[in-house]
Amino acid sequence: MTDRPIRVGFVGAGKNTKLHHIPKLKAQPGVELVSVANRSKESGERVAGEFGIGRVEGDWRKVVEGKDIDAVCIGTWPYMHREITLAALEQGKHVLCEARMAMNAAEGRQMLEASRRAPHLITQLVPSPPTLEVDSTLQSLLGEGYVGEVLAVELQTTQGGRFVEREEPLHWRQDVSLSGNNVLNMGIWYEAMLRWLGPLQRVTAMTKIAVPRRRDGGGAMREVKVPDHIDILGTLRGGGVAHLRFSAVTALAPQSEVWIFGSEGTLRLEADAKRVSGGRRGDKELKEIPIPKEKRIGWRVEEEFVNAIRGREKISRTNFEDGVRYMEFTDAVAKSAASGQPVDVADL
Repeated sequence: MTDRPIRVGFVGAGKNTKLHHIPKLKAQPGVELVSVANRSKESGERVAGEFGIGRVEGDWRKVVEGKDIDAVCIGTWPYMHREITLAALEQGKHVLCEARMAMNAAEGRQMLEASRRAPHLITQLVPSPPTLEVDSTLQSLLGEGYVGEVLAVELQTTQGGRFVEREEPLHWRQDVSLSGNNVLNMGIWYEAMLRWLGPLQRVTAMTKIAVPRRRDGGGAMREVKVPDHIDILGTLRGGGVAHLRFSAVTALAPQSEVWIFGSEGTLRLEADAKRVSGGRRGDKELKEIPIPKEKRIGWRVEEEFVNAIRGREKISRTNFEDGVRYMEFTDAVAKSAASGQPVDVADL
């Protein structure tokens, strides 16, 4: 499809889709926004009017089955990702799917296998964004041996940075029927770690649910099964150990950061500032490592998707293989938290 228009249909048009995918696909040369199906026909009409999308469908299947659709952008919550992806690939459509990949690793593997049966179609997951501007620098530093042998990794993130609000209604991310095994920003950060350090081999997890019951949108009291805080100890396949903490209850805690300790050096990532600092044997303190503008690649999801369809590049942020890797980690964490035992992280 080097020169032909790429006609896109949207299934789900939530915050991220409206902020990024719709306007940034529209900005790509030769892309046409053909149809949209949202949770209601009315909300779909509002999105279509705002962005100039040609047609509103009351059933997402009509988007996927449309003869005038080349690619489908999936912006729903995780509970629908597998079903829509499989249907789109069956209909011969390219797929850009919102993160997290799926409800669990089994669904992710079904999506991966379906993509492998249709290698002529492009499949992409929306990548973890917090570290896109520093990934290349961290990969280079670690690949060049800046820290030597990686011995230990400390990652701590806060989500919201506020105290627990016990009267807040149930958020969809706290509803296991919509989000599956996904917890907080755990999968986002593990995906980023995969880029620099590769996968973990084994994990042990402990979790905390701060408010066991919340009211849903209809006012009914519901049991909360998705943790508000999680601590993970893990071993890297390369031999190092890792301590990962993800939390929505650590009010007033330091900002999210990553430390990588090695036999010859130390690296620190300050996530919000997108700043990397380092020090090597003989240094007395860390010093900021300048990152050239050309290495701060940042968000180019929609450009990469379109270029891949046109045969100009391959998907790197993020392919379905890495999606399955972070879903296997997510499943292993859930199993460990439930059993109190270490659990191996399955590989591809």
